Parts: sequence; C-alpha cells; structure tokens
Amino acid sequence: MARVKGAMMTRKRRKNILKAAKGYWGSKSKHFKMAKQAVLKSGNYAFAGRKMKKRDFRSLWITRISAQAKVCGMNYSTLMHGLKVAGIDLNRKMLAELAVSDKAAFAAICESAKAALAK
Repeated sequence: MARVKGAMMTRKRRKNILKAAKGYWGSKSKHFKMAKQAVLKSGNYAFAGRKMKKRDFRSLWITRISAQAKVCGMNYSTLMHGLKVAGIDLNRKMLAELAVSDKAAFAAICESAKAALAK
C-alpha cells in the first residue's frame, strides 16, 4: 500500500485557522499556534455571546415596560399579573415596542390590566 503524506490537508487546515484569525492583533494573526488558541477562544466567546444576547434583550424589554408602567401608575409585576388575568397575551418584546413607540396604546393596555385586577 502506498504511503499517504498529510502535507496537503495540514496546509489546508492551517490556512483555514489563519483565515479565521485574520484581523487579530499581533502574532495571533500570523503564527499558527497562537492563531489556533485565539480562534478556539473566540469560538467560546461567540457561543456564550449568543446565549447572553437573549438575556440582555429580555432585560432591556423588561426595563422599558417597567419604566412606562410607572408612568401609568403601576409597577412591572402588577402590570404583568393584570395582563395575565385580563387574558392579554402580548410578549415582552411587543409590549416594549408599544411602550417606546405607541404610548397611548400602552396606556390603554395598562388600563385594561388595572380593570382586570379591580374585579
């Protein structure tokens, strides 16, 4: 059986790592060993970042809803409970969008939540 040399695949693998490390500072973009470490680490950061993005946006929406609920004379938890009792199924993303762009509609939703809690 013929001997297989790995030069072509090794070069391809190294080229891909160095391509991914393009733009990194100093030796991290030039030397394979350092580039490999940097690319693996950045992959970990990217993975964690995709999870953190969801948390960050949810907290942003909650902050916006809470601020507008205070203007309507309620706090966040009371508003959310009132919406649940009233049977209004709006997610936090849409509520936050209403709180920012259409304050009159948000105030109407707050009033219906207050009415549901008063019963």
